[in-house]
Amino acid sequence: MKPPVTSRPSIHDLIRQQEKAQFGHLLAASVCAAAVAVAAVVLLGLSAWFLTASAIAGLGGPLVAKAFNYMIPSAMIRLLAIVRTAARYGERVTGHNAALHALAALRPQLFAAIARSDKGQSLSSGEASARLMQDVDAVQNRFVRLSAPWGAGAGIAAGVITCAFAGWPVALGVALIGLAYIVCAVLLAKRVTQEAGRQVRTTAGQLKDTLSSLSAAAPELRAYGMSSWACDRVNADAVPYVEAREKLARGTAWLALVQSLAMAASVVLVVLTTASGSAALMALALLSAIAVLDACGTLVGAIGQRGEVEMATARLDALMATAKSYRADERVQSYIDIKGLSPLRPRSRLGICGASGAGKSTLVEQLMKLRSAPEGHLRMGGHDLSRLSPQRARSLFAYAAQQTHFINGSVADNLRLAAPNATDAELWSALERACLDVRIRASGSGLAMPTGENGNALSGGERRRLGLARAYLRPAPFLILDEPTEGLDAATECEVIKHLRAHLATSGQGLILISHRSHPLTLCEEVAQVSGVNSDGSVKLTVIHAHKNSGTQSFAI
Repeated sequence: MKPPVTSRPSIHDLIRQQEKAQFGHLLAASVCAAAVAVAAVVLLGLSAWFLTASAIAGLGGPLVAKAFNYMIPSAMIRLLAIVRTAARYGERVTGHNAALHALAALRPQLFAAIARSDKGQSLSSGEASARLMQDVDAVQNRFVRLSAPWGAGAGIAAGVITCAFAGWPVALGVALIGLAYIVCAVLLAKRVTQEAGRQVRTTAGQLKDTLSSLSAAAPELRAYGMSSWACDRVNADAVPYVEAREKLARGTAWLALVQSLAMAASVVLVVLTTASGSAALMALALLSAIAVLDACGTLVGAIGQRGEVEMATARLDALMATAKSYRADERVQSYIDIKGLSPLRPRSRLGICGASGAGKSTLVEQLMKLRSAPEGHLRMGGHDLSRLSPQRARSLFAYAAQQTHFINGSVADNLRLAAPNATDAELWSALERACLDVRIRASGSGLAMPTGENGNALSGGERRRLGLARAYLRPAPFLILDEPTEGLDAATECEVIKHLRAHLATSGQGLILISHRSHPLTLCEEVAQVSGVNSDGSVKLTVIHAHKNSGTQSFAI
């Protein structure tokens, strides 16, 4: 019986899950938005009526003024002002609380999707950052704006009821103008703002990609006098983004113009239909109608941002779509079959050599599911690697990459990425095996020594050995080391290899070692040469040396 296939959720599924999880906060935000709209409409209408009626009462003489009841209306105005302020605060707090909690749940899931994705390895850091930050922030508007229809609906209802005091024709006309305003805004948004919003999302990702790649190469650009070229490149890539933002701003201005025209139409309607009636009721209807359209403006604003939200969602869903679904495989046994080579079991040692760019790193990245694995060429524990989940495959390996990345923290912080519960003694032991303990002790800060952003406080050889020490700390059946002695002098290389041999003998780990230098490869029982990558993505391998008891032989590459 085959194990079930795990389903791949879309970004829409994840958003719906968060909408359900944050239902209480979203409901509270909607109730508060409705309360804000009702309080605002009634407050303006009542204020207009009160001011006008007070003026008329004053003109009627002292007796009329004394008879005029100003206590109840003024108390109602104060109450409505307090309700509007409190409800607005409640809407902001509950709506943003729901949005922030939803984003906090979405980002780790999207990061996991990048890790599982075949596209994740080719996705630039700028593009990945744009999707995890800007696109997810755009989705935040979806949560914040969920209360907008409730506010608009409550505002129209309150305005119709308030205007009804001046006559039902007024109330009906205001309702129709409000609905016409929303319809016109929707049609205009589809033609102008939504397409501009999509362009903003796309061009923002492209611009951030350019900025990220150029900033990473900033020292080299300065050294070769290419700073001006880099600025020109950024300016050129910024042009489409600026144009998209300008187009979006123009669309927003058109929406504002439509709102102003709707307000003008409401004013004309109220004046024409109430000209023969009470001046106080006319004032009530005038400001109530304006408040109705102001309440509808929040909904129109959400409609105007719909294009950005849709494009951000589409970009995130495209990222999720590249994350494969895998069978819920059982525990993978610790042996590896690479087509054309002897099976690798714990304590086995495989060396991989070849010309630069031939595909050495590609092979180990396929083993660790950092790249898609070609079907039928790599197996783990009897399972085709292409059908195993990345979590299962990566559980077998401790990895020291050729270009190791570090967080901006201390030496201890970076080492504990591999072993969060490791003691200081275990950290020092790993540093000693990587021949880095003397340098760290000499810093005076010990394990608290800062590594700088991406390890820039260390030399290239020190970064490589810190990555090796981190790999030593991860308990896994196999070590994968990609050029572990590159950039080291001969004496340090000999010490690193001596300690690596001792570590392997003590830990019982297997070894997959990439190196173009012959000395590290003397650790290996079998050495294979990589000569390129086939059209199906598999790596061309040729065994150039095999020996049962490694550790003493020498050979030429």
